Amino acid sequence: MKRRLPARLVIRAASLAFYHVLYRPGEKLARSFSSVGRRPFFDPSEFAWIAGLEAGWTAVRDELRALLRERGRIPSVEELSPEQAKIVQNDKWKSYWLYAYGRRIAENCRRCPETARLVRTIPGMKTAFFSILAPRAHLAEHLGYYAGFLRYHLGLIVPRQKEACRIRVGSEVAHWEEGRSLVFDDTYPHEVWNDTDEERVVLFVDFARPLPFLLSVLNDAVIRVFSRTAWAQEIVENLGERNRQTGAGTTGEPPVIARTPAN
Repeated sequence: MKRRLPARLVIRAASLAFYHVLYRPGEKLARSFSSVGRRPFFDPSEFAWIAGLEAGWTAVRDELRALLRERGRIPSVEELSPEQAKIVQNDKWKSYWLYAYGRRIAENCRRCPETARLVRTIPGMKTAFFSILAPRAHLAEHLGYYAGFLRYHLGLIVPRQKEACRIRVGSEVAHWEEGRSLVFDDTYPHEVWNDTDEERVVLFVDFARPLPFLLSVLNDAVIRVFSRTAWAQEIVENLGERNRQTGAGTTGEPPVIARTPAN
């Protein structure tokens, strides 16, 4: 009679295999062969699709303002991922998700059709949400989870004292501007401050780092596995539960990715 391996041992073995066979090689290759290189911040002009998002930014802001009239529907980040409580004070950071690790949040996209359309034009888009940072909020230094992603912010609501609302990535500091973009590598240590009495809101997107074709296939495989980890699934499940409570819903439908050349 065959003896079954303990479930924990199987999970541990699968995790180690993923880490050594896909994750570590994927990280090294993504950093070494990306067409945009590796540095804390990137020039937005290196990404052809950004011009379209900036051209439509007022429509995105209008959809956001409609959502902000019902703030009770917008969960704090730590409600969706309790792990995030390590980096932010209670209820100081809220998020309204359109896409979560390849899953479309159906009702949220319906309520923000122009924003949903615009984020679908981003090559390799995996996650997209409105990131709402309260006055006097601070996000402690933290690291992203995989170098095969880059992070995009489109400024929507920015405090008048722009210098007092800032992000540090590595040793470089930047400020948001309404209608303008920031692109950065979140695997550098990064930290955020809003030392003003006003709210800051950006459109927050994680997208696949531009890579040559074969490496992009490997990167996509790593991202797919990552999207099924317990950490990512917890966020998706909590979003689903939250949306069931408010009458919204999620679908397993993958985002529509525009087939444009890496730039």
